[in-house]
Formats: sequence, C-alpha cells, structure tokens
Amino acid sequence: MASLPKDLHIVLFPLMQQGHMIPMIDIARILARHNATVTIVTTRVNADRFRAAIARAIEAKLKIQLVELYLPLSEVGLPEGCENFDMLPSFDLFVKMYTAMGMLEKPAERVLRGLIPPPSCIISDNQFPWTNDVARKLGIPRFVFHGPGCFTYLCLHIVMNTNILNEVESDSDYFVLPGISDRIELTKAQAGGWAKTDTKEMEDFFVQMKAAEEAANGIVVNSFHELEPNYVEELAKAKGKKVWCIGPVSLHNRSFLDIAERGNKAGVDEHACLMWLDMKESRSVIFICLGSMSSISNEQLFELGLGLELSNIPFIWCIRHKTEETEEWLSGYEERVKDRGLIVRGWAPQVLILSHKAVGGFLTHCGWNSTLEGVSAGLPMVTFPQYADQFINERFIIDVLKVGVSIRMEKADKYGVLVKKENIMRALESIMDKHEEGELRRKRARELGEMAKRAMEEGGSSYLNISSMIQDIVGQLATNNTKSIQDIV
Repeated sequence: MASLPKDLHIVLFPLMQQGHMIPMIDIARILARHNATVTIVTTRVNADRFRAAIARAIEAKLKIQLVELYLPLSEVGLPEGCENFDMLPSFDLFVKMYTAMGMLEKPAERVLRGLIPPPSCIISDNQFPWTNDVARKLGIPRFVFHGPGCFTYLCLHIVMNTNILNEVESDSDYFVLPGISDRIELTKAQAGGWAKTDTKEMEDFFVQMKAAEEAANGIVVNSFHELEPNYVEELAKAKGKKVWCIGPVSLHNRSFLDIAERGNKAGVDEHACLMWLDMKESRSVIFICLGSMSSISNEQLFELGLGLELSNIPFIWCIRHKTEETEEWLSGYEERVKDRGLIVRGWAPQVLILSHKAVGGFLTHCGWNSTLEGVSAGLPMVTFPQYADQFINERFIIDVLKVGVSIRMEKADKYGVLVKKENIMRALESIMDKHEEGELRRKRARELGEMAKRAMEEGGSSYLNISSMIQDIVGQLATNNTKSIQDIV
C-alpha cells in the first residue's frame, strides 16, 4: 500500500435509507483500514443504527468517528424522530424529507470547517447535491456515491437523457433499451419508476442532483470490475469521469457481529437461525427477503406464503411489514410449515444466512445491496422487484448475469400485478431445479461468488481500486492547493 499523508481525512454523507447507509458504513471502515481518517455525518436516529459497528471499528484502532446533525423535521411537517425514509408512512412524504435534508447544508459546512485534521475529500450519496457546493467552498474534491451498479446506473442515465420514454405509448408496453450491449427489454413504468418528478419540488431536486453529479470529481460504485467490465467502461465514458468499483463492500465484514448486525439488530437470534440451518441439507433452503422499503399488500403476502407452501422447499422468510391481519394469517401458516419453514419478523441477518452452506437460492426484491450479496454468496436468485431501479437490477440478474428466474414468469404481466401462488411455486422450483438449466445457473452463480471474493482480497481489482482512489484524492487535493496558492499570488 502506497504511503499517504498522515492527515488524510475523508468525510462521508450516507443517505438516510438502509439500502444506502449499509454500504456507506462498510466503505467508511474500508477507507479507515487503508489508513485514512474517516468522519460519517448523519443524524442521531440513523447513527444509532450503526453505532455499535463504529464502536467496534474504533476498538480495532481505526480512525473513524460519527458526527450528528439535527434534522429539522417539524419545520417541513414531519414528526420528530422520523429521520429515515423507511420510517415515513407514505412515499408522498419523500419530498418533505428531501426538503429537510437540504436544510442540513449550512450546519454541515460549519461542522466540516471545524474538523481536525481538515477534510481532504467528501464522498456523498448522490441525493445530497448540496455537498458539491460545500466541497467547492472548502477547496476539496467530492466523489458521488450511487446505490446501484454500473449497468443499472448506465440504464438510468440513458432513460433520463434520451426521449425513449416519450416514444413508448403504454406503461405496460415493452421496448428495447438503446445504447446497451445486451438486449434489455423494459416497460415504460419499470424504466421510469426511479426518476418520478410528479411535483415541481421533485423536478427541481433531480435537476440539482444532475448538476452536482456532473461537477463531481469521480463516481464510487459498490460493485467489482469482473462483474460488469463493459458497463464500468461505458458508464465512465457516458459520465465523462472516473468510476471506482470498490465492492462488494459486504465482504469486508469478517467478525460474526459485523456480519450478523450489518444494518440493524436482527429480529431473530442469530445463533438459533444458524442452528436451524445446520439441520438442513446442503443447498436445500431458499431465503426470502423483500428489502427494508418494500411493502407488499396482504393479499400478495398470502400468495407468496402459499407459493412457498406449495413448493415443498425448506425456507427462511423475512417479513418486515406486518398488520393484525397478516399476524392472524401467519399464526395458522407457521403451524402448517413448522417442519420446513422459519419466519423472521423484522430485520434478518441476511449476509449471515446467504453465506450458510444450507442455502441454495435467494428470492429477492432486487435492491442492489441484496443483488450483490446474493452474487457474493454464489447463489441463483428468484427476482421479485417492487419499484424504482429494482426492475433494471432484475434484468441484470436474468439477462446479463444469467443467474436468475423472474417470479412473474410471464412477460405479459403488467407492472404491479398480483403474482399468484402457482407462479411463485414454479419460480421457486425452477431456481432449485437439479436439471441442466438449473445446474448451469448454479455453476455461473458459484463462479461469480468466487470472483467477488477475489476482487476484495489484497491484490484484487476492488482492493487496488480503493488504493488508487485514495491516491487520486491526494492528487486532486494537491492540485486544488496549488490552484489556491496561484490565486493568492
């Protein structure tokens, strides 16, 4: 590892959403292990979610700290304490959260100006566009972090910078996405779900995000080069800046607690969960989890449960959103499947479960973290996207990586349609199939899992990218300092 300035100080701004916070906390610890001082700027409620992980990092002598800002929720009409997107009762309230986030700019700048040693670089989620102005005032580089991988990021770039959606009449009609080396078919609703600008406020916000992204000094992606080599290069070309693939960052976690509590405290005893898996045959269990933000209807939840029951496949099912009706239904359901099914209410130790030898498949909502965690575990996946970029991630899993089966099964299914138990059963049976097609998926999934591990090892592509990115930060900082001196002269 090349020598670094003793006072190299990188400040991270993670978005207040589990799917964005989790990889950013991993990135913070990775950077600290590469001898940088790291400060994570967030709010109290969000800091509480990963405070234990940061405490363990500090005990391990890593130079890492948390700085908490007050989020002015009451000023925008949100209840106090509602500091994470997964705490909002409705998607309609997202715009209020973004307004509150925008009010963090001045207090954040004051905090950064008081940090010792002074900040050398900002790495912020793309949904904090104002961090670009803060970085410019401080004379330091800013890198933007995007949640999804390079393939999905490029697809979104094409959708947002062409008129392709205007050329498609119906939300349910499929079209071929242009400018992609693989043949990717999406509906208008699936392709356009991420960048909804139903209000003037959201339209203005996306304009700010785009401008801040264009001004960024580089792009940080939780992916690895071997997973999507063509798309890393194509994304860099489309954005006109360096793209640093430094993942899968989940593989950075080594201790039991760091893996088990990644993101939040589990809703099941981790040891009991592992003991349950220890009693199952190798690669016989399927894990089902639809993410921290997904909220399927009771009717869909029941169909999913019945499909699992019909399949006769052992399973662990994580259910995060419950009602009195679902609890009443689950009481009878759990009794029927008790010999082969384990229900987790709340947060599940996902990485811990996926890496167990008894798990042979993963039913996922196709959030990017879950997608990459499934890849890292070497597992084939059943895809059940819900919203936003998840539909594009599904196409990556199925059409590019060729390790997935869609739960919808029929291409004619419309966006948001109720998926029946028979379709669910067929998808589950297909992913666990022992015949030629299933074996090819499993073989490919295992190969990708091995590639992921090698990428994060010393000398691997992501390890080298982290070192190179840090050196780039040092170089850009030196250039900025030289410019400042010349301006004074």
